[in-house]
Amino acid sequence: MALSANAVRVAVTGAAYVAPPKATLPTDSESNWNASFTDIGWISDDGITESNSADTTEIKGWQGGQTVRKVISSSEMTFSFTAIETSKTVLELYHKGSKVVTTTGKSVLAVKAPGPDRRTFGFDVIDGDSHIRIVIPDGEVTETGDITYKGDEAIAYELTITAYPGPDGTVAFKYSNDPSWSAASPA
Repeated sequence: MALSANAVRVAVTGAAYVAPPKATLPTDSESNWNASFTDIGWISDDGITESNSADTTEIKGWQGGQTVRKVISSSEMTFSFTAIETSKTVLELYHKGSKVVTTTGKSVLAVKAPGPDRRTFGFDVIDGDSHIRIVIPDGEVTETGDITYKGDEAIAYELTITAYPGPDGTVAFKYSNDPSWSAASPA
């Protein structure tokens, strides 16, 4: 296997998006997002963290107690990030099921107990001309962090999105124009 420094990527910049359930999804890494997607805004410099976990059950053989097989009993794909822009979109994601209502220039957010709030999510990860697009057709904010109101920090909204499987088991799509993704070695 040939090593190639040209295939080393850094997530220099990017964006996070949200849309209503069953929004029209992009099918590549470079086309514009459908108008139903809203840019979530500024994300902290920690970026976006993708996590994949699987729980397995070991099956042991009677003879000697050796593990003879592992069965995946559950799996989960999540994406975590911290939004540092306060907006209607972010407030409604953080406070699931709550809506910001604005009349005559004044807004109110009646915070309700969280309920189901499934949506479509997407992320762009950019390194120069290399672009990775991640699309979550069915996801939901399943965890939030604490909000700290402090004089020397941005008000931040920690969000964790769980990607749910579709009918064929797909939880997310990843698209890229990056030549290192192809079978051929990059130059």
